[in-house]
Amino acid sequence: MGLLLKIFIPLLGAALAFYFYSASENFNEEMLRGKRVIVTGASSGIGEQMAYHLARMEAHLLLTARTEAKLQKVVERCLELGAASARYISGSMDSPTLPKEVLREAENTWGGLDMLILNHIGQSGFTYFSGDVGKVRKLMEINFVSYVALATAALPMLKESEGSIVVVSSVAGRIGGPFTAPYSATKFALDGFFSSLRQELIIDKVNVSITLCILGYINTESAVRTVSHIIPDTPAPKEECALEIIRGGALRRREVRYPPRAVSSMLLIHSFAPEFLDSIIRGSYHVENVRR
Repeated sequence: MGLLLKIFIPLLGAALAFYFYSASENFNEEMLRGKRVIVTGASSGIGEQMAYHLARMEAHLLLTARTEAKLQKVVERCLELGAASARYISGSMDSPTLPKEVLREAENTWGGLDMLILNHIGQSGFTYFSGDVGKVRKLMEINFVSYVALATAALPMLKESEGSIVVVSSVAGRIGGPFTAPYSATKFALDGFFSSLRQELIIDKVNVSITLCILGYINTESAVRTVSHIIPDTPAPKEECALEIIRGGALRRREVRYPPRAVSSMLLIHSFAPEFLDSIIRGSYHVENVRR
């Protein structure tokens, strides 16, 4: 049975990966030329790489993140790479006023919006749940409520342009693993809200696409620093991940899975043998390195 699973699951994962990415050959970088795009969490990691890809595609960019000095450097690099325009707004997404400020800037500068990429996250760590409900509440504000606020503020412009919302989530938003309880809760919430909103838009015949991105372990500086001593896996490249997210949004896909084979395999096993998957996850972690 164990040998069959080792052979069968990767094959199914590969088949699912092919299914989700079979439309990739239809992607053309010119699809993003001149498009007006907001990217949140754009000062580092996947968000920074998305900004650079979009700049090469000659999009107009409005970038947000907490650290102004880093954003300035990213904007400068985007202009060097060929962005049609690039500007930024710095601030923390736990501010109730920042989402409206960002969308007001887009409306005043561009007169509209074509794509909203929601990518920012708050700091949560990788540890046992401490019982601190206040931290859960703050993380939910940044990782979930601000996504809802930004999407809500953007919808009028996106309806006019028949644009796209891209929501960067995680496999932790589909599978509850250890040491991520608050973070996982916020990602499950994103899936529930945006999957429901997608249905309502379809019912109302509103041509705004919603792409949910289910990401595994990616080699961002923050992820590697947080989990490399616990998770023995090799992280996937952030540059390729960023490009797959942009492709998915441009092609108006329902879902992006990256890395596709690994994420599809995990979701498949979880659908018919969740306890088996849980045991695999627990057994693969260096639990002795987790701080309480």
